Amino acid sequence: MIRLLSKTGFALPGVIYVCLCMLLGCSSDCGEENKYDYLYENLPFDMPRVSVPKFPAHKVYLTAYGAIGNGVDLCTDAFAKAMADLESKGGGKLIVPNGIWFTGPIVLKSNINLHLEKGAIILFSPDADLYPLVETVFEGLDTRRCQSPISGRNLTNVAITGDGAIDGNGHFWRPVKREKVTESEWKNITSRGGVYKRPTYWFPHEKTLHGDTISDMNVPRNLQTEEEWEAVKNFLRPVMVSLIECKNVYLQGVIFQNSPAWNLHPLMCENVIIDGVAVRNPSYAQNGDGLDLESCKNSIIVNSSFDVGDDGICIKSGKDEDGRRRARPCENVIVDNCTVFKGHGGFVVGSEMSGGVKNILVSNCKFLGTDVGLRFKSKRGRGGVVENIFVQDVTMMDIITEPLLFNLYYGGMSAVEVLESGIEEPEARLLPVDETTPAFKNIYVRGLMCKNARRAMYFNGLPEQKIENITIEDAFITARIGAEIAESENITFKNVTIQQKEGEALLLKNCEEINLNDFAGEVKTVTTR
Repeated sequence: MIRLLSKTGFALPGVIYVCLCMLLGCSSDCGEENKYDYLYENLPFDMPRVSVPKFPAHKVYLTAYGAIGNGVDLCTDAFAKAMADLESKGGGKLIVPNGIWFTGPIVLKSNINLHLEKGAIILFSPDADLYPLVETVFEGLDTRRCQSPISGRNLTNVAITGDGAIDGNGHFWRPVKREKVTESEWKNITSRGGVYKRPTYWFPHEKTLHGDTISDMNVPRNLQTEEEWEAVKNFLRPVMVSLIECKNVYLQGVIFQNSPAWNLHPLMCENVIIDGVAVRNPSYAQNGDGLDLESCKNSIIVNSSFDVGDDGICIKSGKDEDGRRRARPCENVIVDNCTVFKGHGGFVVGSEMSGGVKNILVSNCKFLGTDVGLRFKSKRGRGGVVENIFVQDVTMMDIITEPLLFNLYYGGMSAVEVLESGIEEPEARLLPVDETTPAFKNIYVRGLMCKNARRAMYFNGLPEQKIENITIEDAFITARIGAEIAESENITFKNVTIQQKEGEALLLKNCEEINLNDFAGEVKTVTTR
């Protein structure tokens, strides 16, 4: 194999690059074939190699179809015409030049690269009438939502690339809680009108509030008629980028920000590459996740940053019966060299994991000021198995709760909201194990360093299905209080240091087969059953 980078990381001169391509008999983009090979060195599971998709040489500019980039004139028809023209030619690159391109929803097509040049901003209209209701999946359930600003279904070879930005105008869709914003932000937000669920909970539209009152975790149930759906339409906030059952997906370089709900949502896709993107939402954004990779196979997320209002990088596979019926795990995922600011979790699995999650590697990542660092969450009723998760060389600072959390009693609130609410831990009742019982096992964490957390770790498993076979190796954590591990078995610490300010370093509740190697702190054991 010939590498196009020197050992020092510097790119080889262009003349050498072209000569190598000529000698190899490939096109000028042949370097893309192997640019991610380094990720597969010593990979702890088998995974097919993923390459950047190739596109035909055709290029068209959005301006050729009547678009005006002034941020005022609607460009929806121009995007649709450009996509149709390129599709008729077999695909290619749709170039969005410098400017602000105000538009309704964009529907992607196979073999097309939506490319944003420097200075280009795609700004989506906040007019809900432009986004019809469509059949889709949200929070792991089959349902209807407003059409996503950017969407594609059953596509092959699809990309969004470049140096521009995509803004979903999400603040016109999202409700806001008073406690999450400053006084000036609250005055500015509520000055737009809207309605209140309570004095400290604002909704932008009456339909948004009505939808909230009849829904279960953001998904309305038992709506039968079009009139009933239309009555809650503004509540049905779309994810900003929805890609469903697509193959060979490439997101590179672009800023994705201000989404109505989740930001990036590849669902049941295969061969996904996300490289060098910046995903942004306000810290107060309700359901403002960065990336939700759901039931996907063979994915790479690298060199990207996430600064959002909910989970940063999240792995999912459907919820409860819908997810078990789908039976498509999220598997074969590499996350490397990513940074997460704020948000409810840095790297997250669940809580919708009913189809299973397996074969995940997270490496060389930084979590700065997140509520939780590594967050694993589920609850009875989900079912599904999370296994073969490998985390290595992850650093964290100023984690508000725990750098490592397993919570099998997830109730829909963030870890900080649970802490602030004062809700007591549920009683660990022993129930029968069946298909609705979630399982977390075979998870390995090596090279974890965290400066300044509230609690060093927290494992809270189910007594009938304990958190099982977790290994923590070469970890150094400073926290106000030590680690607490409950309803877990076969837990191994190797060279783990916890420097806590209060209490014991490690509290064990109803645990079995705990192996502590080179652990110097005080250990307290409690049995309540």
